[in-house]
Amino acid sequence: MKTIAACIAGLGLALAAAPALAQKWPDKPVRLVVPYPPGGNVDTAARIVAPGMQEALGQPVLVENKAGAGGMIAGEFVAKSAPDGYTLFFTANSPLLHAPIIFNRPAYQWDKDFTPVSSVSFTPIVMLVHPSVPAKTVKELLDLARKDPGKLTMATPSAGTTNHLLSELMQGLTGVSWLTVHYKGNAPASTAMLAGEVQLSFDQVSVSLPFIRQGRVRAIAIAQEKRVASLPEVPTFEEAGVKGMEGATFTGIVAPAGTSRDVVTRLHAVLAKVLAEKSVIDKFDALGAEARSTTPDQFYGYLKAEYDKWTPVIRKANIRAN
Repeated sequence: MKTIAACIAGLGLALAAAPALAQKWPDKPVRLVVPYPPGGNVDTAARIVAPGMQEALGQPVLVENKAGAGGMIAGEFVAKSAPDGYTLFFTANSPLLHAPIIFNRPAYQWDKDFTPVSSVSFTPIVMLVHPSVPAKTVKELLDLARKDPGKLTMATPSAGTTNHLLSELMQGLTGVSWLTVHYKGNAPASTAMLAGEVQLSFDQVSVSLPFIRQGRVRAIAIAQEKRVASLPEVPTFEEAGVKGMEGATFTGIVAPAGTSRDVVTRLHAVLAKVLAEKSVIDKFDALGAEARSTTPDQFYGYLKAEYDKWTPVIRKANIRAN
């Protein structure tokens, strides 16, 4: 009886200690692991929110870049980390959802190896043509593509990016075709587009806006439900006659599976507070992005919808990393 009583007492102490342990978190630095090199869209987003998170948590919040393998080096590192709330994946679409399929390397699965915490930002994507292309509307571009199948060339930052997937989706929806050229990142893809080495691209508004305003590229449609305030004259694809052409680059935070719900809840609350600050909203707005927090459950639903939408596109187009 004494043994049973001792076990019950011990269990009671352990249960009482669990909230206390959660309340102590964090008592050391928190890492935001970014799957790309410094300077890109995802890295910039992480560095915008890190100071506010640090102030709210009372511990250093460090941005750590682990680039490579389409983001899978960072993803696998976080998936295998202790689920203690100190190592978090600050990710985007492809590294979290698509890279394991594209690289044919199931090192992790987004809904089994990670716990969604919150979205951070959403950046709309615009379809661009080089000024040398005699098409000023989606209809004119489609007519041109049908006249000379495969003659036009499309730049992407790499296989499986949202930019690339939108290109494949558009070809599937409209029956046109063009030659896809993959580059190693946004910068070389943009450089090739500006130089006229390729004629088409899908790009984040945050990256392309200065070039659009300079007349170095022409925007013909926005890949979302409504027009973008910074480009009010550019129609959505649906307005231009192509339904179903919607896609954005998101950034967000996920934790290793098994992370305490209390820790996830606190992380979300901190991010929601940071993303509601005017200075943070203004910084994302200057990048052409929208700062937006979602609850863990909402973020899970968004990720599932994205995975279900784009996985068939990847498989139908047989997108594979070289």
